[in-house]
Amino acid sequence: YAQPGTPGKWQFAATLYAYLPSIGGSMSVPVNTNGPSINVNADTLIDDLNMAFMGSLDAHNGRWGMFTDVLYMDLGGDKSNTRDFSIGTIGLPATTTADLSLDLKGTIWTIAGEYRVASDPSWKVDLVAGARYFGLKPTLGWSINGDLGPTGSAGRGGSKEIDETVWDGVVGVKGAYAFGADRRWSVPFYFDIGAGQSDLTWQAAAGIAYSYHWGDLVAMWRYVDYSFKSDKNLQDINF
Repeated sequence: YAQPGTPGKWQFAATLYAYLPSIGGSMSVPVNTNGPSINVNADTLIDDLNMAFMGSLDAHNGRWGMFTDVLYMDLGGDKSNTRDFSIGTIGLPATTTADLSLDLKGTIWTIAGEYRVASDPSWKVDLVAGARYFGLKPTLGWSINGDLGPTGSAGRGGSKEIDETVWDGVVGVKGAYAFGADRRWSVPFYFDIGAGQSDLTWQAAAGIAYSYHWGDLVAMWRYVDYSFKSDKNLQDINF
């Protein structure tokens, strides 16, 4: 986090990071126009991280600034002979299982303006206000074994891709608390909350950092949560 400095002089901080998320949430995939939907929990299927890109950029000029953070993930997994699914709202026969596969590609992009409300050798605190984009493209494949009962219109096998995109306004706070004799150690933190095309989204992060002459090494816990409106195929998801 750069010192405010003299207005008119821009200061920048760039971050590249590795994010190793666990996935939670539920989604409903429509099988066809008139048939029921297959409902699954993402956390029971996702077990592989195929690709990821993550980075952020922060720029300050005096008390004012802006930052952007981009997170892209390509995740996947599969499960055989599972009963961790449902079809529509009707119960499945006891003998029914399925082979399921899920490929999930997602982009979370936050962009916001900042206003620094505290800056001294120990504290850097910014108020933030901006927007967050969330684009998610899950592809579910299924092969159902056993008796389909009254849900037979779902079909025994297939694959379906859905594409969800939402924009939300967010407000929050971010900063860092430096400590120690030379203040090389610090506790960075971030929180935002917002809504818009989703019912509610919030994000929180906190951790520990050590400053070298060439930059900082940081370890953080980060949580991103979305609750969606009733007309979306996704009910909720978190990273």
